[in-house]
Amino acid sequence: MVDRTPGVFPQETEVVVIGGGPAGATAATIAAQQGRCVMLFERDRFPRFHVGESLIPETYWTLQRLGMVERLRGSRFVEKHSVQFVNEQGVLSAPFYFIDHRDNESSQTWQVRRAEFDEMMLRNAETHGVKVHEGMRVVEVLFAGSRAVGVRVADASGCVSTIRAKVVIDGSGQTAMITSRNGLRQWDPQLKKAAVWSYWKGAVRGTGRDEGATIVMQLDQKQGWAWYIPLQDDVVSVGVVADYDYLFKSRDVKDPEAVYAAEIAHCPGLTPRLAAATQCEPTRVAKEYSYRSSEVAGDGWVLVGDAFGFLDPLYSSGILLALKSGELAGDAVVAALKADDLSAARLGSWAEGYVQGMERMRRLVCEFYDGFNFGKFVKRFPHLRGHITDLLIGDLFNERLDEIIEPLAELRAEESAMESLPSDSRQAADTT
Repeated sequence: MVDRTPGVFPQETEVVVIGGGPAGATAATIAAQQGRCVMLFERDRFPRFHVGESLIPETYWTLQRLGMVERLRGSRFVEKHSVQFVNEQGVLSAPFYFIDHRDNESSQTWQVRRAEFDEMMLRNAETHGVKVHEGMRVVEVLFAGSRAVGVRVADASGCVSTIRAKVVIDGSGQTAMITSRNGLRQWDPQLKKAAVWSYWKGAVRGTGRDEGATIVMQLDQKQGWAWYIPLQDDVVSVGVVADYDYLFKSRDVKDPEAVYAAEIAHCPGLTPRLAAATQCEPTRVAKEYSYRSSEVAGDGWVLVGDAFGFLDPLYSSGILLALKSGELAGDAVVAALKADDLSAARLGSWAEGYVQGMERMRRLVCEFYDGFNFGKFVKRFPHLRGHITDLLIGDLFNERLDEIIEPLAELRAEESAMESLPSDSRQAADTT
């Protein structure tokens, strides 16, 4: 690679953002809205493919602050009003309608094509003053000792520019540039999962306000679960998530298409919905993807979105976590610049509450894999139905929701005791 002729780019700025996905675009927009000079570098040219199509209601408030809600209302995205669950026998639960629990404007959200949604977010950042550079790959984050002081970026021809910055926001997704450089990534010991997914035309979908419902379906032996997300143009996103070893090590044929077909056949709730449908895209795979960085910030740098951590997609929390971390980090960067304090403590001042919220969602994910049943929980603890719905909505940053922890443990203990009974005694107990 060769050095770029000086002057093509400004050689200094206040904030550099690596990555133009939802987390990076959010952090950049929040900082630019408050008058900071922001340059964003994205290695791809948008639109580009990405999975993770479902917006849960709590995304609304960050999207509103970014000026995105009206853009979404004017889009072709399918409206989402609820989530439903299908057990291992194929029995469909009653819908969890968000508006029944929280009657406000956030209760209607969207199922989005990420190529379109992410481009909308990036173009929105530009309207707020972010200097967006696509097709520019960050090849190195520059450090002076332990402090981040800028980046080196390369264009498609290999020409390199050095950009100095007071703060570097790493929104580089699962590449996680700073996390990888500093050896901070910690893989989740419990959630060693993998996913296989594709897209279908002509699949069964609901009508009215049920058309855009996310459906979570268990496999027949509870080996894992499937997502079912209706998108525009008669397309449905269908994916299967299970233990990595189960999906790719425990079988003779490991071809993704064969694995995907086999697992669809293991999902009683899914097969009738796809009976008359046609798969319209190749099968894709993501392996062992739940992790977290041991640090959210350092001197002169901060992590957002998947660069900090990724959580199993069971409850569609990915975009919420991207938006929320971007918003919190963007505000922290602005405050740090105003105070002329770019320390790790100042830039990461939002981390504790964010990680607590992430842990609340992670707890519910782990409970699901351990056999958690929404119907049984609500029947046993009807006064906590609202708490469960709050978590499904994405209200993760509310300490009140910790009230479900002891009841979850109590229900698990009861179910463990039931499983130790002889089968005829267990059946009798189930009927009482």
